[in-house]
Amino acid sequence: MDRPTISENSSGWMAFVWISFALSIGSTFIGVYFLPAEAWIKGYMAMGVLFSIGSCFTLSKTVRDNHEARKLINRVSEVKTERMLSEYEMKEPVALRV
Repeated sequence: MDRPTISENSSGWMAFVWISFALSIGSTFIGVYFLPAEAWIKGYMAMGVLFSIGSCFTLSKTVRDNHEARKLINRVSEVKTERMLSEYEMKEPVALRV
């Protein structure tokens, strides 16, 4: 029975992801800070950015968890099928009665 391999991201890709995340958040907050508006408007926009970030994390985690659950369910059903087939192959053929 083959085991599925776990593919890990390279350290370069992880660095790219975290740096781009930090740059996008930082540039957004810098833009909000220098926005020619009153403080309560800037606060409202900053709060909106924070809630957007939180919902993005929640959405991506939920999508990943659903994907992982489907992989596990498929793996369990494959193991059950393999077990049934191996038990069927081990049985001796039944002679026909006349």
